[in-house]
Amino acid sequence: MSDGSKSRASSSFHFFAGLSSGILSAVLLQPADLLKTRVQQSRTSTLLGTIRSIASGPKPIRQFWRGTLPSTLRTGCGSAIYFSSLNELRRRASVAAARQGDVAFNGGEHSSSLPKLSNTANLATGAVARTWAGFIMMPVTVLKVRYESSLYTYNSLFTASRHIVRTEGLRGFFAGFGATAVRDAPYAGLYVVFYEQSKRRLSQLASKMEETSGARTKLSWSTSAGIHFLSGAAAAGLGTTVTNPFDAIKTRIQLMPHRYENMAQAAKKMLAEEGARSLFDGLGIRIARKAISSALAWTVYEELIRRAEREWKQAVEEEHV
Repeated sequence: MSDGSKSRASSSFHFFAGLSSGILSAVLLQPADLLKTRVQQSRTSTLLGTIRSIASGPKPIRQFWRGTLPSTLRTGCGSAIYFSSLNELRRRASVAAARQGDVAFNGGEHSSSLPKLSNTANLATGAVARTWAGFIMMPVTVLKVRYESSLYTYNSLFTASRHIVRTEGLRGFFAGFGATAVRDAPYAGLYVVFYEQSKRRLSQLASKMEETSGARTKLSWSTSAGIHFLSGAAAAGLGTTVTNPFDAIKTRIQLMPHRYENMAQAAKKMLAEEGARSLFDGLGIRIARKAISSALAWTVYEELIRRAEREWKQAVEEEHV
C-alpha cells in the first residue's frame, strides 16, 4: 500500500470512525440532551419537574427521544467532520514539529496510536476542528434545539425548516453561532489537552503496573479502552464546567431569537432578569451527558482507529515479505 493511498484510506477511516461513534452516543444519550435543552429554555424549568412532566404525558418514551433524528445527524456528521479534521490538523502539526526537531511524547507504551503533540498544538487543533465542524452543522443544530424544546410544535424537519425560512430567513439557521463558537472552541481545545494529558499519565501508570505484575509490556485492549473512557469522561467534565455559560446563552438565542438577539445582549438580559445562576442552568445534566458521550465517542473512535492501524501495518509487512 503506497503512502498516498494509505493517507487517503486513513482520512476516510477517521471520517467513518467519527461518524460511527457520534451516531452511537447521540442515540443512546438523546434523553439527556432533551432534558438539558428544556431546563435551559426557562429559569422556571427544573430537571425533576421536566422529567415528571414528560413521564406523565402521552407516549413518554417517544417524547424522551424527541429530536433524535436531527441530533443523530448533527452529532454523527459533526463527529465525522470533527475527527477527520482534527486528525488531519494533528498530522500536519506532528510533521511540522518533527521537522523543527520537537520531540513528541515517547515514554513507554501508550494507549493510543494518534499523533502526540504539545499542549499548545492540542489546544489549537482541537479548537479549529470543532469550530469548523460547528459552522457546517449549525443549521442542523438549530433544528435539533428547537425540536427538543417545548416552545415549538414542529412535527417534521421539513416543517421546522420552512417555518425558520419564513419567519427568520436563512440567517435563522445560524442563530447562536457566535455563542456556539465561543463555547466550542475553548471547550474542544481544553478537552483535547486534558484528554491527551490524562491518557499519557494513565498509560504510564498502566505500563508500570503491568510490568510489575509480569504482564506483557504492550497495553491490552481492555486497559487501553479503560484509559480512553476515563480520560474522555474527566476531560469532558472539566471542559463543560468552564464553557457552560456560553451553552446556556446559545440555547436562549436559538430558541428565542426575537428576545435574545446576540451573545452580549442575551448575557446582559439573563444576568439582569435571572442572575448569574442562569448561566449555569443545565450544568449538572450537561456534565453527565458530555462525560458519558465524549468518553463513549472517543473510546469507540480510538479503538476503531487502533484496529485499522494494526491491519494497515500487517498489510504493509505482508507486501514487503
